[in-house]
Amino acid sequence: MVELMVVVLIVGILAGVAIPMLRGRIDSARWSEGKVMMGTIGTAIRAYAGDHLAGPSPTTADIFSASGLGFEGGDLTGRFFADLDFSIEVCDVTTSPVQYRIRCDAVHGIEPPTNPPAYTLDQSGNFAAVP
Repeated sequence: MVELMVVVLIVGILAGVAIPMLRGRIDSARWSEGKVMMGTIGTAIRAYAGDHLAGPSPTTADIFSASGLGFEGGDLTGRFFADLDFSIEVCDVTTSPVQYRIRCDAVHGIEPPTNPPAYTLDQSGNFAAVP
């Protein structure tokens, strides 16, 4: 009986350690979707810059504009993120290389990640968590 209680105790301790670690992995997997979509917006900005060397630089409103980046409503909607989660914080297509920073806030998806609440992506491909 004592051996059985020891086994139950060990399993309980392992579960107590493993569950928080797995929670972080779930959010990381959910953020993968948002990061892919941010990369897609970055690619669209670079393509836009090729056509508009003298400006004007696209803004958040231009993401879903036919004369802007050309995305249609729903193009950036997945399970964990929606169109409204993406914004362009900084963009200058007149510089070489093009300068931009895209932000994604985990707010409008069906099951958005909770940690961190937002990420940014710059023109160098660097993702940064926003606390």
